[in-house]
This record gives sequence, structure tokens and C-alpha cells, in this order.
Amino acid sequence: MKSLKRAEFGDFQTPLGLAQAVCELITAQHVTPDVVVEPTCGIGAFLAAAADVFPGAQLCGWDISSAHLERARKALGDPDASGRLRLVCQDFFECDWEHELRSLPGKLLILGNLPWVTNSAVSAMNGSNLPQKENFMGLRGMAAITGKSNFDISEWMLIRLLRPLNGRAATIAMLCKTAAARKFLRYAWQNDSPVSSAALYRIDAALHFEAAVDACLLIVSTGTTGPHEADVYDSLEAPKPSGRIGLAGKDLVADIRAYRKLRHLEGLCPHRWRSGIKHDCAAVMELRGISEERLENSLGERVDVESDYLYPLLKCTDLFHGRVTPAKWILVTQQKVGEDTSLIEHKAPHTWTYLTSHIERFEARKSSIYRGKPAFCLFGIGDYAFAPWKVAVSGLHHSARFTVIPPFRGKPVMLDDTCYYLSFSSPEDARLVCEVLNSVPCQSFLKALVFPDAKRSLTVDLLQRLNLNAVAEEAGLDAEWRQMSHVRFRAPEFASQLELVMETPTAYTVKSKLVRKK
Repeated sequence: MKSLKRAEFGDFQTPLGLAQAVCELITAQHVTPDVVVEPTCGIGAFLAAAADVFPGAQLCGWDISSAHLERARKALGDPDASGRLRLVCQDFFECDWEHELRSLPGKLLILGNLPWVTNSAVSAMNGSNLPQKENFMGLRGMAAITGKSNFDISEWMLIRLLRPLNGRAATIAMLCKTAAARKFLRYAWQNDSPVSSAALYRIDAALHFEAAVDACLLIVSTGTTGPHEADVYDSLEAPKPSGRIGLAGKDLVADIRAYRKLRHLEGLCPHRWRSGIKHDCAAVMELRGISEERLENSLGERVDVESDYLYPLLKCTDLFHGRVTPAKWILVTQQKVGEDTSLIEHKAPHTWTYLTSHIERFEARKSSIYRGKPAFCLFGIGDYAFAPWKVAVSGLHHSARFTVIPPFRGKPVMLDDTCYYLSFSSPEDARLVCEVLNSVPCQSFLKALVFPDAKRSLTVDLLQRLNLNAVAEEAGLDAEWRQMSHVRFRAPEFASQLELVMETPTAYTVKSKLVRKK
């Protein structure tokens, strides 16, 4: 129960030594606050360190746990004796931060260690340590209810603390997951928040918190709008930055300097990238066997199903290791999103019996995308998924290794939702596009864009930024590229977008859409 509670609240108490090192780094940057604010002060390590490093500053701490505050009070001494300390027992999400921060005079230092937990993780534990539901990132459609709406609680809290500053000169210094720090900066820069400078200092989360995550100290100065860039240091002690991230268009890039040199490779991709099938029921939907006739699921059950809805499957680890011969099969219950699945009962009765015998597993799927949809539904499905040839890449591995995926035993190969791919009707086009994607210019450009420590190094949005026409020319493949059907008829003022249209389960045509550039 104690560990579950710690997980819900992201309760990783900061060691005093680390808190002292952070405060010393801040003061070395000539920050002299009048008030130190710790919004989730826990047992008071940061307040104790700040009391020594900033002897003239008032200390204000908030925390939801009265037990934590009592320990902090004892560690810091009698607040009435010094007059410096104010401790408040209150839920961060219920606090009126506009009023609280506005009432504090002088230069502010907002310091601390916010919860290291995501909203979906708290929801999965049926926890309540969540902000009021708010689409603060402005997501639309499916993105607002799927993975893109999952966020670190600290990301929301940082934004909540930034807003009340309203252009006021202050310093924010927070320990958090590196991914959360980057998302916060992206939000601030995209919304023209008055962030004058920012930097990230990597810390060893395993050493300090026994946590297997990439973490950092985020330092942000507010008051005016500065460049949309931030230096990245390998440690708190590093004298010089090892890199510089920045905002390019609507998203961050890992190496802003390299990006500027290669930005001519960015543009509208002439193909549409897709993510693989999402079903959230692997124990039932994904099967293993040497043939379609001898299958079993991960529950150890022998599975007897018709071949109508059975397709070969590759996953991200297969792609990363260059494996193109599937070792798994997947039941594909729909050919397009929203299709009526009750037809399976008449067309493939054994498959229907198998699926209905596990109906409770499908009903237990937590994602809201399945609500009100046909039984056994899935997502990431359409005509494109049934194309005979694909060029695919893992979204979870740091190395962007693109692989040509041929049909297997007369069927198109499906990919799971950790993979991204392009669809083709011919092997020649697939192989040429794969060669372009694996070329040195493309790999260098992707390296500038991709954050190696991100949970998903590649995304559909990122891949869609590749101007393959420019990459092919840079790679010396422009002659071959011009021979491809979708380039041959391309007028200069148009960007070509291809769409594979399935006429029958085995026949495909390429439909070319010409979209005028704005």
C-alpha cells in the first residue's frame, strides 16, 4: 500500500546533498531571490538547502501531506523564531497560485521536485492525485483521447506555475523527467510565454532516486521573451553544454544547430506515414505458430480460427533487428475503423466463438477510444494496412532503421502500434524509398530531430516532416526518384500525396492526390 501511494503521488524525496548542489548551481548563476517557493516541499530538503544558500530569503512551502510538513518543520526549526518559514498543507491542484504568487514580494525562486508520474499511470491505479480535466495542450480529435493526451503531472504543474507569473521576473528550478522538461519548454515557446532563457542539467536518477528514468534539473528565467532554445548540460557540474535543443516550427529538435544546416530536407512528405494496429488485447489478438493451422495465444490456449481474419504480424523489435519473416499472427477484425464486426459470426464462426469466449478482456480495455465502438474493434486500420508492400521502422528504438516488408504467404504483413510505415503497391517503389530513408542525409537529419531518450524516438508527425524529394536529391538518388510514378507527374507548384486504394483483397492501385502548396 505504501509503495502504491508513493507511485500515485510520484513521491521521490530529494536527498539533501542533491538539493544543496542545485541551490549552489543557482546561486553561481547570480540568482538572489527574496522569496523561495517550493510548491511540493515534502520533508523539506530543498527548503533546508535554500535556508543555507539564500540566508536572506523568505521560505514558503506547500505539500498535501501533513506528515511530510511536520518533518520539514522539525528539520527547519521553529518558524516563529526566525520569521522566515511558512508551511501550508494544501493540495497543489486546489491551490490558488495566482493569489499566492502575486502576494509574495520581490524576486521569486520557484524551486523543488515535482511528482514523477503521468496522468494515465495515476488513472490506472484509480488514484485521485490529478488536476481537473483540461485539454491544456489544445489537442483535437483522436489525439485528445489517445496517447498524445498522456502527460507527466509535473508538466501540467510547471505550466500552472508559469501562467501566474504573467511576465514577472522570476526563476523556476525544478527536478523532473527530461521528457517533461522538454514538453514544458515546447508549450512555453509555442505559446510565446515570457521565458527569457532556459537550460537542462542532466542528473543521475538511478543514483539519487533509484528510478530508471532520464531526469534533469530544469532552470527557466522569466520576465521577457527570449530565444526558443535551451542549452543541455551532461551534469550539474558540467562547465559547458553538450548540446542545444530548440523549437523548429511546432515541435522541438534535439540538435538545433545541426537542424539549421539540414533544414532544406524538411517539408511535406509525398507519402502519408501510418502507425500500426492498436488493439490493447495482445493475449487474444496476437497468436504464435508455425502456420495458420497450428496456433496458440499467450494464455497457452490452442486457437482454432479461420484464415479470413488472420494476418502475419511484425513488431518493433523485429524491425530493429532486420527480421522480415513474421513469427506471429494477428486477428484483424476490421478492414476500416468503425466497421461492423458482427459479420464475423457468419463469415468465420470459429473466429467469432474464439473472440466471444474472451469478451471480458476486450471489455476491460481502459482506453476511451473503444467506448461505443463495435465489439473486438481495433484502430490503425484502413486500406493502407492491406497494401502488399511496406517500408517500416520501429518507433521505440533510437536507431532509425527502415526495412522493406514484403508480403508473407500471400498476405500483407501487419505491424503493431509501436511501428510506423508507408504503403506501396510495388516492390521497386518500396525499395527505392527505403534506400532514400536509410541514406546518410536522411539519417543525419533524423538524428538532429530525434531525442534518443524519448519513449518514442520517432513519431508520425516527425516522419511526416521528411521532404523525401529533397533527401533523394541530396543522397544522389534523384534520377531514380524521378522515375517513380508519384514524382513523374509532379508539377512544381504541387506536393504529391499518394493513397493506396484496395480494389479487392489482392488488387491495389495507386491514387495520386495533388495538393496545392500554400
